[in-house]
Amino acid sequence: MDKILYVTDLDGTLLNKQDKINPFSIKTINELVDKGMMFTYATARSLVSASKVTEGLSTNIPIIAYNGAFIIVPSTGEILSKEDFTDEERKKVRETLNEHGISPMVYSYVNGIEKVSWIPEFENDGVRRYLSQRKGDKRFRPVDNNDSLYEGEMFYFTCIGEKKELIPIYDIFSNDPRYRCTIMQELYRPEYWCEIMPAKASKYNAIVKYKEMFGCNKIISFGDSINDIPMFEMSDECYAVANAVDEVKAAATGIIDSNEDDGVAKWLLEHVSI
Repeated sequence: MDKILYVTDLDGTLLNKQDKINPFSIKTINELVDKGMMFTYATARSLVSASKVTEGLSTNIPIIAYNGAFIIVPSTGEILSKEDFTDEERKKVRETLNEHGISPMVYSYVNGIEKVSWIPEFENDGVRRYLSQRKGDKRFRPVDNNDSLYEGEMFYFTCIGEKKELIPIYDIFSNDPRYRCTIMQELYRPEYWCEIMPAKASKYNAIVKYKEMFGCNKIISFGDSINDIPMFEMSDECYAVANAVDEVKAAATGIIDSNEDDGVAKWLLEHVSI
């Protein structure tokens, strides 16, 4: 008998435009999980951010965070798997961003504690919006100079801004096999996000590890954005929500209802037999 893992993206897939999960989706998924469905999510968000927007959703198995850089037990915060940079790779990111006048948000462990560092002097509208949506986040660490910005064990970099200023960064790191770099427009917003990760930090590789850890032999996934394509490539079946970008729809097994219309939950309710 197949041991199936159902895995969904969050933003634009399970979450609606208000960054919430519709009550119908929460009720449907929780009832199926209670009956034994193996369900998790894979997101570019951190556990802290994801936990806030998935409040009320049953997550009794580990989740995939930071685009696959981490597999984490949500109830305890225990990290089961982590991808990381070498010191030389971190140095290149710092030097390249400085050369191009880009001040990123830096995700790192400083004295063993997860922090998100940035220089307020260089905030733009996109960064301010990001910060305003996560008020009270204990990871936030505003700093006033580059040395402090790049302090600690850095594992993820996010650059928010105009496409024209981020494309050169994307071109450099997407062509360097030591890194994985993505660029995409923020949902419902004009700004772009360019994210720089270790090469093995992808939803694809995280699901490979997940299958080994939990003995899953079939993957069914749901997504909407470019960073979900690696997850689709690892899946036996993959479904794009109606609001997904064209590239994701082209890679999908099928198209389901939109994030606003409970597409994931409706598909699960119709197809999961427990």
